[in-house]
Amino acid sequence: MSRLFHSKKFFVFNLALVSMIVGFVLATLLNFSCSGPKQEAGQSTVHAQDASGAGAGTAALEQMQYSFRKVAGMALPIVVEINVVEVISQRGPEFDAPWEFFFGPSPFDREQDDEQEYRQPGLGSGVIVRKDGRKAYVVTNNHVVGSADEISVRLHDGREYEARIVGEDPRTDLSLVMFETGEDVPVAVLGDSDSLQVGDWALAVGNPFGFESTVTAGIVSALGRRPERGTAIASFTDYIQTDAAINPGNSGGALVNLQGQVVGINTWIASRTGGSVGLGFAIPVNNAKKAIDDFIATGKVVYGWLGVQIGDPDDERYPGLSDDLKLEERSGALVLNLFQGSPAEKGGLLPGDYVIRINDTDIDNADHLTNVIGNIRPGEKVSVEYIRYGRRGETTLTLETRESEDRVQADRNLWPGMVVLPIPREARERLGLSRRVRGVVVVGVVEGSPVATAGLTQGDIVTAVGDKSITSTLDFYRAVNESGGDEVVFSVYREGNELILGVSP
Repeated sequence: MSRLFHSKKFFVFNLALVSMIVGFVLATLLNFSCSGPKQEAGQSTVHAQDASGAGAGTAALEQMQYSFRKVAGMALPIVVEINVVEVISQRGPEFDAPWEFFFGPSPFDREQDDEQEYRQPGLGSGVIVRKDGRKAYVVTNNHVVGSADEISVRLHDGREYEARIVGEDPRTDLSLVMFETGEDVPVAVLGDSDSLQVGDWALAVGNPFGFESTVTAGIVSALGRRPERGTAIASFTDYIQTDAAINPGNSGGALVNLQGQVVGINTWIASRTGGSVGLGFAIPVNNAKKAIDDFIATGKVVYGWLGVQIGDPDDERYPGLSDDLKLEERSGALVLNLFQGSPAEKGGLLPGDYVIRINDTDIDNADHLTNVIGNIRPGEKVSVEYIRYGRRGETTLTLETRESEDRVQADRNLWPGMVVLPIPREARERLGLSRRVRGVVVVGVVEGSPVATAGLTQGDIVTAVGDKSITSTLDFYRAVNESGGDEVVFSVYREGNELILGVSP
């Protein structure tokens, strides 16, 4: 398994680029050699290279070289070096004087609990994206400046300024810092990351390993990449993958196209060693544009909120669920629970709905749904297409503003507040369940939710909701959604005992 690294301070050497250029040279020379004049019979097999072919090959390489020079000349001035200092308080080391064994500690010794402050430096990159009067704004990664007590930016021409954070967003790993100057500063031209295609040239600009103003070249290797679940990589965005060398220290720097336009903000690498192996990732600049505007306007990124707890009903995570709900293995995101009073509830979505489309965007999975909704402004109406009980449906609802992640996680007002699965054959055998026990097994309960308060717990088997017997997860969601009144009654089988639990939604 490759280790994941945020890119902060490392040297750049791109072996892939060298191989690519050597290949290009050989292919070019071979092409001109093969297209040259044919050898006449009797001619010597040793002759000079056709001058026009050699000249054309050299001209093609020189044209590429001039293109890279031009792009570098446009990109270097708009990328800054960001130096940060984090002040850390730690208890000083405790050393016992040798005489303390005989006489005890001296009353004049300092307290052992005294804390000492340590200044921990760090380095990254940033891109100057706007100048408004004396204020110059630099976008960078949140992991570069998020915990800094002191920030300074150093421009390509050597000018240096103190800076402060304007806004930060761990969900996308983006931050905006600002410094003030009455002098002119170069400002980046932001391109259109939606127009990128795999195979496009890309240049990465930053300060890897502290080697300032480093430019590396490669191509766009892939688009729409998302980090693995459970990693520290921000998941509220997708990523551009590139083989242009990105290393620690490149974080927050620019990924630019051949027009010198910024198309991405370099963010992380996948590597076993901590150095570049040609797997670098950048936040698409179109995602960063919204964040920049929000930072300047409100100091934070404003996200749309649907109000659902969602998951991917794949067999690895939720075995048997997709078939049980008749989802036909298509892409989408399953609504496991609803926040009561949320836009989703007001708009008519129900637990067990499988969201397959938002407006004109097909939904790939749960993370994709979160990103799509998050990038729509609160207050906007959206069309939601879903599968319910095996049939398609559609509704229109109005998004609200997503609260901070801590507040979202603290909200326990979820319905039904649990996750259920069909009972696997192995589990039935392991638990010693007879064939007469039919229902769904509870594999997760939201702590503090109404069902948790009522006493439902992981491992319970729900055999009925109200007067409706349960034989599948589809039965369960239909019964839960159609139950009315102030109390919903769950019939539960637990360790050989049958229980009746009333839940107030």
